[in-house]
Amino acid sequence: MHPPIPSPSAALVERVFSELGLTDQKVDLDVVPPHPVPLPSRLATADLAWASVCAVGLVAGIRERPDPDRISTAYRSDRVLAVDGIAPDVWSAHSGFWRSADGWVRTHGNYPHHAQRLLTGLGLDPGASGDDVREAILECTTTEAVGLITAERGLAVPVLGEDPHLDARWRSAPLLDVTRPDAVDNRGRLRSTPLAQDRGAPLAGIRILDLTRVIAGPVCTRTLALLGADVLRVDPPDLPEPEWQHLDTGHGKRTTLLEARSERFRELLAAADVVVLGYRPSSLDHLGLSASALTERYPGLVIAQLSAWGMDEPDRAGFDSLVQAASGISLIESPDGDRPGALPAQALDHSAGYLLATAVIALLERRRREGGSWTVRTSLRRVAAELLGMPRADEPEPPREVDTGAHSTTFDVAGRKVTTASAALPGLEFAAPHRWGSDQPRW
Repeated sequence: MHPPIPSPSAALVERVFSELGLTDQKVDLDVVPPHPVPLPSRLATADLAWASVCAVGLVAGIRERPDPDRISTAYRSDRVLAVDGIAPDVWSAHSGFWRSADGWVRTHGNYPHHAQRLLTGLGLDPGASGDDVREAILECTTTEAVGLITAERGLAVPVLGEDPHLDARWRSAPLLDVTRPDAVDNRGRLRSTPLAQDRGAPLAGIRILDLTRVIAGPVCTRTLALLGADVLRVDPPDLPEPEWQHLDTGHGKRTTLLEARSERFRELLAAADVVVLGYRPSSLDHLGLSASALTERYPGLVIAQLSAWGMDEPDRAGFDSLVQAASGISLIESPDGDRPGALPAQALDHSAGYLLATAVIALLERRRREGGSWTVRTSLRRVAAELLGMPRADEPEPPREVDTGAHSTTFDVAGRKVTTASAALPGLEFAAPHRWGSDQPRW
């Protein structure tokens, strides 16, 4: 008899455990959900989400099966968020799909500086509206519009069809690319206490420096904080974060503003166990914060690096919505065969965050056993290729009603009532997010 074929989600979890060197783990990797995660789409978004959350739970020693409705709510957390009872407007008028003279363009202008660059590229005034953007792009070909915007360092991509050969090449590389930079030099710090002994806080005592922004990286570090780590998010003083964005993913972390070239920042690095990087690789190189530079100066670090497009495009900025559009996902999810569509959540971001958190936990345990420094990398584009290679349906599943109120939590944050999605991991509850930039730069 042939062995049973694993489900798509089980196959993904098995791949993750193999890439992280966890093949000796005595756990059931084929944890079947009681019903599919309610994220209806043609692509296997539900399987991707289930596998990503199950992976981090299993490696953290949590054996309880997650709740699919809770996962769905967590993946759509921006739709649950409310501040003093008011849902924030999470999308800029300059972000969206725009018809061009010969196709479609996807833009991202949620940060003010990105919106300004987009408008400059299109020759529009700073106060231009979404309608102005629509008219300007309609007069251009897709190539022209994207070229004008990106020439000013704005964010825009053509909406493309999928390329199965390109995605196959992406999938030939690891989803979680693990390296040990100092395989010969065993200067790395050893820890005598195994991880995952305390179900409630298996990462207690672990210090994590969070250098990330925008969903994927913050979801990773939010998950590590949920598991007991001391997470300190550091942002540059001159790049404000939208309040809603931090409240949506800042749970359980401290947050401070600090220059990356300061002596205090170097002191934080020297005392950290893990650094999570979410900025463009070229920007990190410019600041001396590449993974190779960090492990050279601070032996024993675990480095987790996330990018939008992978290490082969170090200068290219990007977001989940742009990767969906450029990889073919948006056309696959078209509602009518003409207009581009989207996944039911920013699933590339959320899945990348949970998978990267899985890797951090696994590599901390490997560091405890083997010493040395460890680096793991993934990208939104690599996650997109994984999703595009999973089984898909001709049409989305019928939508299933989810009581998001049953899977949300309300906190008091600096005197304001903040309602957010609850943790996707079973049996654990988030601590409240702090006000952005309100903590001291110290462990």
